[in-house]
Amino acid sequence: MNVTTATLRTTQPTRSIAGRAPLGLARLAGALYLVITVAAIVAHVYVPGQLNIGGAPATTTGALLRVALGGELVVLLSEVALSLILYVLFAPVSRMLALSAAVFRLIMTTIHGVNLLNYFFVLRLLGDSELAGFSLGQREALSRFFLDAHSYGFTIGIVFLVPHVFLLGYLIYKSGYIPRVLGVLFLLAACGYLFDSLALLFVPSYATTPAIIALVIAVAEIAFPVWLLVKGVRADRWEERASAAA
Repeated sequence: MNVTTATLRTTQPTRSIAGRAPLGLARLAGALYLVITVAAIVAHVYVPGQLNIGGAPATTTGALLRVALGGELVVLLSEVALSLILYVLFAPVSRMLALSAAVFRLIMTTIHGVNLLNYFFVLRLLGDSELAGFSLGQREALSRFFLDAHSYGFTIGIVFLVPHVFLLGYLIYKSGYIPRVLGVLFLLAACGYLFDSLALLFVPSYATTPAIIALVIAVAEIAFPVWLLVKGVRADRWEERASAAA
């Protein structure tokens, strides 16, 4: 066996493993995105639409809130893992920008985690009839207050998602191993997130996200994970960028 043959046999498995690594991470990221989407629909759309403080039994409201808490915890744990995976996937493009994107997403996750306390406060108010000094009407009013606080806390967290989405869109566009059109969609979605979150926080009459903005955000947030699941990344180009960055 000559040296060349031995070298080829030694390096080919390594390259094969290296090629599978970004593909596996990409598909895991796509799966996490879809888990987050489903859990978020339950926690942020279904449950709030069913809550009726004072108009439904406390046990029913408590059960709904526990479902929302479970969904939120699934989202938050998945967000932490997704942030780290996206950093690894896009560090070859720019380590600093990929790290910045991960930090902004983790800040959002932290804010949303702390924001869950508002749901626990509502559970305590509705489930403890012995709270001294509070009548039933007062407990229900406080419950509505904490639910509103949760809504604002969620929006504040989304403000920190905006730079993450901008940076992710740029990284996708510059990567060369994911279609540029997905990067453009993310840049448009970032503009939508920015407009929507600022309007919710500072415009009292703004209550519903316009359909066009919701559509742009939905297209970007669905197209990207589906692409990651089905196609992954161009492993050869990812390796080239990773080698150049190293």
